[in-house]
Amino acid sequence: MIVFKKIFLPLLFLSCYSVSAEVVVIVHPSNSSSFDQSEIAKFFLGKAKSFSDGNQAVPINQEDSSSARKEFDSNVLSKSGSQLKAYWSKLIFTGKGSPPKEVSNDSDVIDLISKNPSMIGYVDAASLNDTVKSVGKF
Repeated sequence: MIVFKKIFLPLLFLSCYSVSAEVVVIVHPSNSSSFDQSEIAKFFLGKAKSFSDGNQAVPINQEDSSSARKEFDSNVLSKSGSQLKAYWSKLIFTGKGSPPKEVSNDSDVIDLISKNPSMIGYVDAASLNDTVKSVGKF
């Protein structure tokens, strides 16, 4: 029993954290702009306010506790949740920006973006449907 606790339990614990879902960045189907990871990150860091076609860009985040949010922050923004909190705190304090609007889950993101050509967001790849357009998978 001691061997089981020392060897197998830590392996089981680590295997729970090795599974990660892919996130898909989505926009309204009518959006014809081009996107790369750098451009997407600029929207979510408040460094860009419009798409390449000149139309306004409104980023939509998911709540901090969302697994899609954690994957997006890590894989697209290359930042941890605490780094992003510090980043936005500084911008808010200096009056230079405000963080993206947050919604609860994938279905809320899809619903908003499918109705608004100005929005950009992300969802778990498994949630993707044909009411929105995928512009990147990370």
